[in-house]
Amino acid sequence: MALTRRTTLLAGAALGGAALLAGCADHARPAAEAPEQSAAAERLRARAARDSTALLARYDATLAAHPALGTPLRPLRAEVARHAEAFASDQPSAGASASASTSASAPPAGAARGAGAPRVPADERGARTALADAERTLADARTAALVSAPPELARLLASVAAAGAAHAYLLTETG
Repeated sequence: MALTRRTTLLAGAALGGAALLAGCADHARPAAEAPEQSAAAERLRARAARDSTALLARYDATLAAHPALGTPLRPLRAEVARHAEAFASDQPSAGASASASTSASAPPAGAARGAGAPRVPADERGARTALADAERTLADARTAALVSAPPELARLLASVAAAGAAHAYLLTETG
């Protein structure tokens, strides 16, 4: 009988604890969602969109300087364009999203040859290494930003950082 009473008591305590946690979780949820729309979150999202757009420009400059790298770089570039679009899609300005989506498949003619275009090493290996370094640096920055990001933005940053790390690996592999 003592075992039955002990089991009943433990089961009741577990159910009570679960009910308390469920009640606390419901009250905490609106507070956790509020930071998604905070000014700090918007600044972080805007910076992530700008960083992806700058990386996209680096891909465009590299493709313009080394057309032979088109086959390995175009899929990576397309992903970076989608990343820029994902960060810009929740921004108040929809123009950034539209420009990112229209540039997802191929660089605009002459876009990477402007005065503000990133410098690209003259040799293909150096160009791939420079892209890998840019991807790695950006992935590291996004990983560091996870600490201050609200949950949804943190998930997006983590996913894009992981993709950037994979891109860096692929760019450094000899083809």
